[in-house]
Formats: sequence, structure tokens, C-alpha cells
Amino acid sequence: MTNMTTVVMGMALVFAPLAVAGQDSAKQDMKDAGHDTKNAAVDTGHAVKKGTVKTVDKTKAGPRKATHATVHTTKRATHATERGTTKAWDKTKSTTTGAVNGAKEGAKKPTPQQ
Repeated sequence: MTNMTTVVMGMALVFAPLAVAGQDSAKQDMKDAGHDTKNAAVDTGHAVKKGTVKTVDKTKAGPRKATHATVHTTKRATHATERGTTKAWDKTKSTTTGAVNGAKEGAKKPTPQQ
């Protein structure tokens, strides 16, 4: 039995460093996995922040673009209305002047007596 005990003890001494080395490797693998997970979470956080900032900027720009478009369209409509009003005024003025002049001429001519 002593020979068997010696053999078992000898094998334990031979394989003990291998078992410790295997544990260090597994321990390091766990650390590496933890670091990789942390780095992935940080990268995801940065991407989310970038997307959020971009979305906020676009949201701010939307009403500004709409305001500018509205101002531009309103100015165009105002100018068109001005031109139309001036044109109508000129026609009314011309018609009114013609009517007044016609009335003056009619007033000057004697009406034929029957």
C-alpha cells in the first residue's frame, strides 16, 4: 500500500501545477469575458448617445425648416395679392373714370325732346 500511496502522491505532485495552470487560464478567460462585456456596453452606450443627439438635432431643425417654408410661402402670397389688388384697382379706376367722363358728356348734351 505504501507503494500505491507513493505513486498517488507522486501523481498529485505532477498534476497539481497543471490543475493550477488550468484554473489561471479559466480565471483569465472570465476576466477577459468581463472586460469584453464592459467594452460592448460602453460602445452601445456611445452609439445610443450619438443617435439621441442626432435625433434631438433633427427634431430642432424640423420646426425651423417649416417656419422658413411658411414665411416664404406667406411672402409669395402677399406679393401675389398685392399685384392682384393693384390690377383690380387700376381696372376699377379706369372704369370709374370712364363712367364719370361719360356722365359729364351726357350731362352736357341736351336730351332730345319728344
